[in-house]
Amino acid sequence: MRSELIDVGTGGREVVFDLTSKCEEFVTAQAHQAQGDGLLHVFVPHATAGIAILETGAGSDTDLLAVLEELLPRDFRWQHRHGTAGHGRDHVLPALIPPYASIPVIGTRLALGTWQSICLVDTNVDNPQRQVRLSWLPS
Repeated sequence: MRSELIDVGTGGREVVFDLTSKCEEFVTAQAHQAQGDGLLHVFVPHATAGIAILETGAGSDTDLLAVLEELLPRDFRWQHRHGTAGHGRDHVLPALIPPYASIPVIGTRLALGTWQSICLVDTNVDNPQRQVRLSWLPS
């Protein structure tokens, strides 16, 4: 298995950050050495972020953040209370959007659907820098 950490600047705002091109670069470098087929595992080692596969650019990313605000309001109801108001909701996020995703790689290409993107979902405005671990498992 090969693995590397990439840094992602989220800018201290709620964001759905498209990681697809970074994942493609990583897979291209790894897959050529292993006959092209395998599995990409994407993991965010943070307690307040997740990985989602969804369409971006057509409003789904904004819709996701809106739904999360409805489900997990940024207010003072949370037991976990350090950080900005409502920060406890950020610690619940990974239970709804897991901190990982696995994507098949076939012939050196991510086997994503036409409109699918691999995204970091981060609602924690207190942490503007994230890391994402990309791991390559050849077949």
